[in-house]
Parts: sequence; C-alpha cells; structure tokens
Amino acid sequence: MYNRQSNRNGSRFGRRSFGGGGGGRSNGGGRRYGNREPQALNPMMFVRRAVDMPQQEEYVPTHNFADFDIDPQLKKNIIARKYVKPTPIQDQAIPPLLEGKDVVGIANTGTGKTAAFLIPLINKLKADFRSRVLIVTPTRELAVQIRDELREFSYGMNINSVLCIGGVGMYNQIEMLRRNPQFVIGTPGRLMDLERRGKIRFENYDSIVLDEVDRMLDMGFVQDISEIIYKLPKERQSLFFSATMTATVQRLMQGFLRNPVTVTIKSQPTSANVDQDIVRVNGRGKVEILHDLLAQDGFDKVLIFGRTKHGIERLADALYDKGFKVGSIHGNKNQGQRQRALDAFKDNKIQILLATDIAARGLDIDSVTHVINYDAPTNYEDYIHRIGRTGRADKKGVALTFVD
Repeated sequence: MYNRQSNRNGSRFGRRSFGGGGGGRSNGGGRRYGNREPQALNPMMFVRRAVDMPQQEEYVPTHNFADFDIDPQLKKNIIARKYVKPTPIQDQAIPPLLEGKDVVGIANTGTGKTAAFLIPLINKLKADFRSRVLIVTPTRELAVQIRDELREFSYGMNINSVLCIGGVGMYNQIEMLRRNPQFVIGTPGRLMDLERRGKIRFENYDSIVLDEVDRMLDMGFVQDISEIIYKLPKERQSLFFSATMTATVQRLMQGFLRNPVTVTIKSQPTSANVDQDIVRVNGRGKVEILHDLLAQDGFDKVLIFGRTKHGIERLADALYDKGFKVGSIHGNKNQGQRQRALDAFKDNKIQILLATDIAARGLDIDSVTHVINYDAPTNYEDYIHRIGRTGRADKKGVALTFVD
C-alpha cells in the first residue's frame, strides 16, 4: 500500500503551450526509423532487476588531462571542472584529434564524448583563429548542453559561439553569424534554413562534428545531413559520433570521413543499473496510481514519459493541481519554455519532468531516481532510450511502466 502525502508546495513550469517546432522533423507522438523495423513489445520486457546485470571491469586510462599537449588556459579550465582522469572515449579520442585526424566515436550518451571533441577543437582554434567549427546535433536540448560546456572549457580564451536551433527566432542567430563566431552549434533543420537564406556557408568550416548520428537519422534528417556534408570543404577535420552502427549510418560515414581513427567504447547495456518493473492498472485511474507512487519516499527526481504532447500537458496540469512541483517539455513548447523546465529539473527546483520521446534522446540529466512510462513506448528501442535517463554514472535507478 502506498504512503500518501499531502500539502506539497506545488509549482508548475510552462503552464501554457505555445506553437513551436521541435529540434527535429518529428513531434513527440512518433518518429521515422529509416530502414529499421522497431522491435515489438512484450510487457515482460519491462521487468528486470539491476542486480542481475554483470559489472564491467574498471577502465584504466593511459593518460591524465595534465599529460595532453594543450593550451595552458584550456588546461586550467579543465582543472577548474575537476577533470583529472579521462573517460574511455576521452582517453582514446583526444590524442588523434589533437593530431588533426578524423575520428569515429561509437559511444552512448553520458560517456563524456562532448568533452572528447570540444577539448581538441578549442585547442585547434587557439592555435589558429582562422579555423571554424560546425557542430550538428539531433535536438535543441543537446545543442544547448554542448554550447554550455563549450563556454566552460573556453572560459577566458576569446572564443565565441552561436546556437542555431529551432523554437526561437532567427534574427539573433543571423546577427551572431554575421560576427563570424568560431563555433556554430545547431540542429539540421535550422542550419539548412539559414543556409538556404544565405546566412551561413558550410564551405567555410574546416572542422565538423556530427553528434549522435543514429538519432539524427531516426528523426528523419538524412537528407539534411547529406546536403550539409556535400557542401563542406574537401580539406577538413571530421568527427563522427554515434551510439550504434547501422547500415545507414555506415553509408553516411563512408562519404564523410578520410582514414578515420575508430574508437569504440564498450559499455554495459543501458539497463545495467536500472531496476525495471511494471505497474498494472487493472481498470483503476492512472492519475491516482501515479499520485500514490510520487508521494512515496525516494521518488526525488522523476522523469515521466507520455505518448502525445496534449496528453503530457493534461497530466502535468493534473499533477500540479495535486500539489506536485512539475514541468513539461514537448514539441508544442517553444525553446525558452523547454529550457526553463529542463534547468529547473536539473537544479532540483521541480521534482517531476514530463516529456514525450523528444526528451529521451541526447539529454544528460544527473541523478534521475525514477523513469515512469505513463504511456508505454511504441517500441523497445524507445523504451531503452527512455530508461537510459536513470541509472547513470554507476548510480542505481528505477524504471516503472504502466500496463493495462
């Protein structure tokens, strides 16, 4: 029996919905999968104990950050972030990137790959301020995260950047592009819109990062990515990151890279640190069941997934009315609303964040205690990406899925 708590100090981030496109060419209600067939679902797939999963041996890096031959200010910024020993992707990718080589990184979100490509590229720019970097990501939220990390790593180095993403007006982005910033970070749709308007020329960028390529292809960006690659200069340094290596990803990679160094980071399955279970509805009201779960001790930082934008917003209103601190992100939110809700969740100002599957890919949120699938995902791939938001950095997490 659940312990019901009352008199919570409710707060609601982004109560009203406004129009605004998502970071990709899909909404929260579904995505395109290219040549892949989604795996069918059986409710028993949602039941597994974290303790059943074997633990991997601890990786021993061959470098320390102090060993890398990089700019002193950059090294100082790395130390300020308390980075000492590189993660596997950083340990193996940074040396060839510092040498100017192309790199393929096969690694999941949360492995430290953003620092793995930012550190060498910042160092390259410091050595030659004529260099320019283009970073392409699948979602607005991931682009913002990369921009924020760039600012921390490049503090005091006179390096400027512009964020080119949907959900916000183009005017400020165009004005920033006119100043010729060293870094441009954006989503494929907005970057192509700016290019067609003559506001950005891809041939001017001699360093290019395609991040989370498999996710960009899942979201229907294959044509945009192909056009961007076609317009890049022949002489360039190319960085390519993906969690998986499908046939479509391989074809795109072959036309993008030259003699790349491949770094593959073997990691535990997403579910390794996640206790998975189901919550049988059996005709009861789902909102009331959810309320009783959230009122229990330990549900400190909860990410709830629903199938549709409107359903998520109705559920957010219902939980707010019951006194919970809650926010929501989905394709009908403009970028400012989505970012404020994410920031509030990351800073523990709200207990609960509700999202469509647009949030399941690319987000790096610390210490999520629970993922709740209020609406079951449409396929097992989406399920794995959803529950991967908890059980990170060797912490245990819990995933619960409502089933009829």
